[in-house]
Amino acid sequence: MRRLYFLAPDTTTAQAIVDDLLRARITWRHIHVLANHSVGLERLPEASLLQRSDVVHALERGVMFGAATGAIAGLVALMFPPENFDITGGVVVALTLAGAIFGAWVAGMIGVDEPNTRLSRFNGPIGDGQLLVMADVPGSREAEIEANIAQHVPRADVEGAEATTPIFP
Repeated sequence: MRRLYFLAPDTTTAQAIVDDLLRARITWRHIHVLANHSVGLERLPEASLLQRSDVVHALERGVMFGAATGAIAGLVALMFPPENFDITGGVVVALTLAGAIFGAWVAGMIGVDEPNTRLSRFNGPIGDGQLLVMADVPGSREAEIEANIAQHVPRADVEGAEATTPIFP
């Protein structure tokens, strides 16, 4: 899957893009619209928390750093065990898993409040009142859909594409 980005100057243009995507058989759940708070998105598929925030990337970093910290703590405990306490490899695994879970939890709470870093290039236009339409499409249909949007909605700016995160399509 590839995520296509389109900038629309107003809600009418964004609605035309969404209609064109629906006619191209892109399902409603694969279309996301992001705008600033002053723009109403009554009949448009509003971007969810996963698209708006940096929670996915924060979770990835949290799991990685938490697991590394837990593994290091487990290895230190294995090398220098407390008196009268037998440390085995299971403790290292348990501390690694506990660190990964704790890291994901803390980083997820932080990432929910952070804007999506992948969308930082659109902060200016969104702040100016434009709408960002994101569509997750099969990679084989990317050029076809971009051409359809450019033909039917000339006011839309095609802003490129990137691969979507496989966990959250």
